[in-house]
Amino acid sequence: MKILLSAFVMLLAAATGVRADVITGQPAPNFTLADTNGTNHSLSDYKGKFVVLEWINPDCPFVKKHYGSGNMQGLQKKYTGQGVIWLSIDSSAPGTEGHYPPDKINDWAKKMNSSANALFVDDNGKVARIFGAKTTPHMFIIDPKGTLVYQGAIDSVPSADKADIAGAKNFVQMALDESMAGKSVSNPSTKSYGCSVKYQ
Repeated sequence: MKILLSAFVMLLAAATGVRADVITGQPAPNFTLADTNGTNHSLSDYKGKFVVLEWINPDCPFVKKHYGSGNMQGLQKKYTGQGVIWLSIDSSAPGTEGHYPPDKINDWAKKMNSSANALFVDDNGKVARIFGAKTTPHMFIIDPKGTLVYQGAIDSVPSADKADIAGAKNFVQMALDESMAGKSVSNPSTKSYGCSVKYQ
């Protein structure tokens, strides 16, 4: 029943443009999107690998917190080094905060020393709506079977202050470590925090 409900929600979102919510523990919906260099990627391309989806907005104070401190890049580098695929997605609509053309996103990522495998401009919000992305950052983790094992916040302290990172519980790190070790994720769903995704 849950699988049928999940499929119905995804179809409804695609048909109406309304944001959906994916269900933790169920198969993650497939999508295809061109990266900032023009190469198409489908989530299904990465079956057999762990995948992290990270929603970004370069102008958001909460994104600046995690990139300005090196926290996000540290996670990217650690886990891509272990074979995890990390995909960063900017879904800010044209004319809204954080909307950058592909070349500018690439410049920003280079300046930030991002270790993401690929970056995307999803400015019509297609992929963001499929996943129900609400904030920047908003994090989703998919296991090698294609199951969504985590969605929510990067950590436990919803602030834009870099000083709070040290005392926060990093939910993404915990979920990846547990899932990669073959364990159940102890906090599979948390409330994301940050700037709202700037849908059109």
